[in-house]
Amino acid sequence: MTLRYAEIDEAIDFIQRNLDEPLPLSRLARHVAFSSFHFSRIFKERIGLPPLYYVSSLRLQRAKDLLLNSSLSVRQIGLEIGQQSLGTFTTRFTERVGMTPGEFRQSEPEADRYIRALRELRDWREQVAVSIDAGVRVTGTVVTDEPFDGFVLIGLFNKPIPEGLPTYGTLLPALGRFCFSGVKPGIYYMMATSIDWRMQARDSLLPHATLRSRSRSPLIIGPGAEPPPQQVKLYPPSPGDPPILISLPVLMNQFLSRVER
Repeated sequence: MTLRYAEIDEAIDFIQRNLDEPLPLSRLARHVAFSSFHFSRIFKERIGLPPLYYVSSLRLQRAKDLLLNSSLSVRQIGLEIGQQSLGTFTTRFTERVGMTPGEFRQSEPEADRYIRALRELRDWREQVAVSIDAGVRVTGTVVTDEPFDGFVLIGLFNKPIPEGLPTYGTLLPALGRFCFSGVKPGIYYMMATSIDWRMQARDSLLPHATLRSRSRSPLIIGPGAEPPPQQVKLYPPSPGDPPILISLPVLMNQFLSRVER
């Protein structure tokens, strides 16, 4: 690891220890003795996100924790993460998590139902509509060195963080091959996580410990140019990983709806 990356890791630790305090860019840069410009450039090179976007992502993750593990009102939780406007907090949470704060707070029974439905599912093949403007296929394999017995959620996202709905996404019943059909030209980031069958529904709503993978560089899809097969390796979470903001049960429900159609 280079010295500058070690300093970014120190900045990440500082952010996580002081998340309830104001964290302007100047304060973060000063903590590691960088200029704001240099710090922003190196941070994005290391993490894939601008520093303040990373901070806001961790604060939304904190909001998810508080919604499930506290009795604070939605407004109080918004204030806890620095959002003075309830409307702004609700809009940002909904866009990046996939449901409103109130819906997320009540979603544990649904998450349990989706996981049970997936466990009982016999045919994991999706019904895929075919069009004359079908795009290209993106194929690959999901692997891991870790003990694993569960299912995999994998998607192509527009940003290097798993938030909002993926442009293309699916679930796999186990490790192994995946295929996205009809992928349009564009720039994507491939990210994946997993749910072990031994996990509780709440673990899927707050996936702090799930195995995951994220592309360090974008996957660029050109017209008619099928990319080489991708290898996606799941690993335990590390401190610098952006949080998984998208509510995983939303993806489970979408997948079950397509399979059962």
